Amino acid sequence: MLNLTLKQMRYFEALARHGHFGHAADACAISQPALSMQIKEMEEVMGTPLFERGARQVRLTGFGEEVASRIRDILRGVEELSDLARSTGNRLAGRLRIGVIPTIAPYLLPRIIPHLTEGNGALDVRVRETVTPKLIEELSEGRLDTAIVALPVSEPALTEVDLFTEDFVLVRPGSDANKPVPSRDMLREMRLLLLEEGHCFRDQALSFCNLASNAPRELLDGSSLTTLVQMVSAGIGVTLIPEMAVEVETRAAQVSVARFDGPQPSRRIGMIWRKSNPLAPQLTELAGLVRDAGEEMRAAMAPLPVAPVAGQMPGDRPA
Repeated sequence: MLNLTLKQMRYFEALARHGHFGHAADACAISQPALSMQIKEMEEVMGTPLFERGARQVRLTGFGEEVASRIRDILRGVEELSDLARSTGNRLAGRLRIGVIPTIAPYLLPRIIPHLTEGNGALDVRVRETVTPKLIEELSEGRLDTAIVALPVSEPALTEVDLFTEDFVLVRPGSDANKPVPSRDMLREMRLLLLEEGHCFRDQALSFCNLASNAPRELLDGSSLTTLVQMVSAGIGVTLIPEMAVEVETRAAQVSVARFDGPQPSRRIGMIWRKSNPLAPQLTELAGLVRDAGEEMRAAMAPLPVAPVAGQMPGDRPA
């Protein structure tokens, strides 16, 4: 019988995921020599190498790949046992691991966290900010309890709960404030600044403009909405941002913000979690809290100025 500890399994999983001893040690909050020793002990117990060591990277051996699959199942089961224990209470307690995409996290979390922690000292909220595919992977592996993302994600093993719908707005240089709002077709001819590959918001903006991801040469990528807005402020181009980001991102930028004429580009915000998660009743209650916080945030937003639309003089009113 193999004598492996849960601690060793978690260290193994971290090294398999990061492919680097230093990064895995940081993720586990231990020293690199301690991690190396635990992995070496695992290999001695199993009688065969689990990793190929390179100068800059380590990778699983063929046997290590098989071990990794089984260890992930074991760790997922352990997490679900912990969730089952927590589900016996009427409210969330202990560790709550929430994933959030980067185009939501800085704007919605400050409104949610106080509501979660107020009067609930037994709750330890851990936040993970990354792109949707990574959040789905970590949910599936039991490393997250729930995530706030743009819907749909269309994963059969995940529950999706709608929270609210949010519009996108156009951000232009401040000198363009009185110019007509470009149409969707006109946007395709402009220098459009978007988030880099991997962000679902990029795909949503491209879909609104009827653009293929790799088609236009005038697309410029940024790593964050802050970067995009500051580039617009410098006169480099125009961009789209979600309405919840307007107050934060335009505060220190020389830009103008306007809505589009006609149907607004938008996204559905929702929460997702594993269908097998015993915390489903508590997470459903949490979704209601997040929904209320989102509605409060939207109600508190200052109305955006109405700019003329393309083909309309600034003083005219639409028919």
